[in-house]
Amino acid sequence: MEYVVITFLCLAILLYFLLGGADFGAGIIELFTSSKNRSKTRNTMYHAIGPVWEANHMWLIITIVILFVAFPTIYTTMSVYLHIPLAIMLIGIIARGTAFVFRHYDAVKDQMQEVYNKVFIYSSFITPLFLGIIAGSVLSGQINTQASNFVDAYIFSWLNWFSIAVGLFTVALCGFLAAIYLIGECKVEADKKRFIKKAEFMNIGAVVCGALVFIAAGNEDVPLVSWVFQNQVGLVAVILASLSLILLWYLLLKGKTKVLRILAGFQVTMILLAISYAHFPNFIRLKNGDAISLFGSIAPIKTVDSLGWALVLGSVLILPFLGYLFYKFQQKEE
Repeated sequence: MEYVVITFLCLAILLYFLLGGADFGAGIIELFTSSKNRSKTRNTMYHAIGPVWEANHMWLIITIVILFVAFPTIYTTMSVYLHIPLAIMLIGIIARGTAFVFRHYDAVKDQMQEVYNKVFIYSSFITPLFLGIIAGSVLSGQINTQASNFVDAYIFSWLNWFSIAVGLFTVALCGFLAAIYLIGECKVEADKKRFIKKAEFMNIGAVVCGALVFIAAGNEDVPLVSWVFQNQVGLVAVILASLSLILLWYLLLKGKTKVLRILAGFQVTMILLAISYAHFPNFIRLKNGDAISLFGSIAPIKTVDSLGWALVLGSVLILPFLGYLFYKFQQKEE
């Protein structure tokens, strides 16, 4: 049953990045939109994410629950040594959700709308930035469980060039996903061209930030190159990600937008696979050279079995209704 739990953990992380990340990217797109087009962009985003955006956070909740119940050592290590970026990320989620609701449903339309807009935009940038910083921190090897002072234990565990570069890369990928997803929501050709330009801009940003990740990894002794290029799975994943990107832009130029979301999601999935496969089942790299493994930190078998059955039964009950929610919302204007 431990393999079932690990599978759900990996899927929850992936789906939160693909779906929740695209929602964050909508705010990032708005941040990099001129003031004259911001209202149009905002309306398109609202129709795209509307009442389903909050459902995407269920994947984050599932991830936290799985780590808390099945992998307590990993949960404890992250919540203690990465509590600052975790707190900032959670504050960003709360601020973003609050601003989203008030700027659309506030009964009084006044100057506070501008405040809500700014909170939504900047929290949409900050949240994936620190989500990426957390992801980079567990791979960076900078978490020092033997630190004797506050700065080494709770600041330099995440404040390093590699983690920051991963954070910026995450922001760019979220913006790219959102731009690609929103192209299919456009009914006007001018709006579609605008989001195509945003996708190009975010794509370039992702490439630049990806290069920064490799540079930072080399400077801070993170074996990212060997993880990605020195094993067959990682190499194949990189090739498939590159080919899917080429196909994506080819179809985009041909005006065929129906499969763009699938290709964008596939590309990001391959990127995550290329990075994570080589060091699996290790989840956290520590300063002293050790690593915390999923199998080495797993909870007692009865706990894992109970959690595994709960996840299986829960997915049977919840996922069909979640899929129906997305389906009905996509059909709302047809």
